[in-house]
Amino acid sequence: MEKKRVYSGIRATGRFHLGNYFGAVKGMLELQDKYDCVFSVVDLHAITTPYDPKALRENVRDVILDYLAAGLDPEKCLIEIQSLVPEHTELAYLLSTIYPVARLEDLPTYKDKKAQYPKYVNMGLLYYPVLMAADILLYKAEFVPIGKDQEPHLEVTREIARKFNNMFGDTFAEPQSFKTDGEYVPSLTGEGKMSKTEAGSYILLTDSLDEIKRKLASVPTDSGEIGGEVPKSGGVAVLFELLKLFEREDLYKKYEKDYMDKKIRYSEMKEELANIIYEALSPIQKKREEIKRSFDLDNMVVEHTKICREIAATTLLDAKQKMGLV
Repeated sequence: MEKKRVYSGIRATGRFHLGNYFGAVKGMLELQDKYDCVFSVVDLHAITTPYDPKALRENVRDVILDYLAAGLDPEKCLIEIQSLVPEHTELAYLLSTIYPVARLEDLPTYKDKKAQYPKYVNMGLLYYPVLMAADILLYKAEFVPIGKDQEPHLEVTREIARKFNNMFGDTFAEPQSFKTDGEYVPSLTGEGKMSKTEAGSYILLTDSLDEIKRKLASVPTDSGEIGGEVPKSGGVAVLFELLKLFEREDLYKKYEKDYMDKKIRYSEMKEELANIIYEALSPIQKKREEIKRSFDLDNMVVEHTKICREIAATTLLDAKQKMGLV
């Protein structure tokens, strides 16, 4: 019996942070042993918001290195660079002809990005969910590991698949999300989620112990004399959430009691948390350096791109035939 397929991609905006790891990569690691997986560096999505063209190629390479260092096995899954598989954009155009513009304009993610980059509102930004749908449907994926913020886009994918099937015959599965425990990692600022677009928001998988300590030191906290239940938002909540993500229930309970007793020492908590995070990231960092020294990354990309294009070409031909184009 053929394995069901999984597709997921991460934007080429630089090295992974804890949000990328817990929100996406950890889920990928669970899936690569069970399913037929394609994991992508979505560089075409990265250029919909302001970026440095000179840094883009290096960012793509960093994402692949982080994929491998975090545990993705190129013998078990395919790793592609989106722009090297042009079938993504061709299928996206075909799908765009059956999907209403008004629905795209109403998506919360599009509105958020317009507000964030008012001078960089482009067609690619509006088109983003259609290209994402093409990314997934190109490989006829049935599962997609994503965070909560991408759920509206995945619903667009399902709507497009449904409409295509109704118009042209059964072609695409309606993909379902695969969630991990850390699908939402809070920003170190205490507001929103961890993001590379917000300075002071994130901890990179490649950060040193000193860098982690410095970043945690900036997390806003109260005086330590408030007491009561641990807050659900703000900097204090971030520290407790990170203890949960790194599965330190013992320390969570200890500091929870200290908080309730109005005797919590945040400097001690941050120091201990920094050591826990670095201890978890250290093996990933060592593996990353080893891959840089001894693994032929370029050859892997060539081989995986060839396989991905073969799969993609079959899907694209099927779609074009059903639409009456060939």
